[in-house]
Parts: sequence; C-alpha cells; structure tokens
Amino acid sequence: MKPIDSAAEFNGRIKQVIVTEEQIKEAIQKAGKQIDRIYDGRPILLVSILKGAFVFMADLCRAVSVPCEIGFMCAQSYYEGTVSSGVVNITMDLTHDLTKYHVVVVEDIIDTGRTLHDILALLRTRNPLSLHVVTLLDKPSRRLVELDADLSLFTIPDYFVIGYGLDCGEYYRNLPYIAEYSEE
Repeated sequence: MKPIDSAAEFNGRIKQVIVTEEQIKEAIQKAGKQIDRIYDGRPILLVSILKGAFVFMADLCRAVSVPCEIGFMCAQSYYEGTVSSGVVNITMDLTHDLTKYHVVVVEDIIDTGRTLHDILALLRTRNPLSLHVVTLLDKPSRRLVELDADLSLFTIPDYFVIGYGLDCGEYYRNLPYIAEYSEE
C-alpha cells in the first residue's frame, strides 16, 4: 500500500462505520464482567496478539477486576495488503512459564482463523492452567479452520475492517470505532 497523502484520502477510505465507539465500550464492560465471573478471583494472563489487539487489550484489562498480568505475541499474515498471505509468522513470543497461568488470548479479529489456530496450538504445548480466547470481532463466513472464540464481542459480515487497532497498511489503528475499508 502506498503512503496516504492527505486527510481527505485517509477519510475517503472509510466506507461506513460498522461498530460505534459507544457499542465497543459497552461490549468491553460486559466482557470484563464475564471474564471476572469465569475466573472468580483467580489471576489471569491476558495475551494480546500484536499489533491489532493492543487497543482492545488496553481497554479490556481495565474492565476486569480479577488480578491480571499482560503479555504480548506478534504474529503476521497480512503484511502490507488486505488479503491474508496464508503464512503465519510468529515474530514475538511470550517469555512466561504458562504452566502457572490461566491464559486469555485477546484477539482483534478472527477471520480465516489460521493465525489464531497456530498461536493456540503453540500455547497448548506449554500447558497453561486454562486457555480461553476473547475476540473483538468474529468473521465466521471467512473461516478456513475450525475455530471458535470463547467470547466474541461482535460478529461482522465479510468486510475488510479498520479502526480500534485494526489497520490497512499500518493506517487507521487510531480510529475509535470499527469501519469498513474502501479500496476505491
């Protein structure tokens, strides 16, 4: 993707808002309460999949009241475009001993499921006390592997989406809402 030259070009790529800032805030508060009920005071390790989930993770960790640590992993499959390459590359891994943790993987979007499938397979080999997945967005119509989140905040149609941490060519992560990206 070529660099964006102006605010007009930046804003012109926003086709429509799919999930508003207010809807996101409300859903995260509900998710935090649900996570609190699941773990009932037991400490958790929230693992953000970078870069897309960092905004969601920041808000989610403030919405839970159970003791929590945070960790980060980075996995890529999109690189510069709007279509997954199909190759998942883990570029940053956890250093925690997962046998001591209830792990909650925090994902921005589950699309084909390949990236998360590979991450979960890796984490299972490390024998966490428990392993759950919370995703901001779920796009089940695109799933190529069998995979469901334990908690999904929003199910969306087959749109390429941006905002609230999700990007296109590293742009749009700063939007406070989720929008459909226009390639035109």
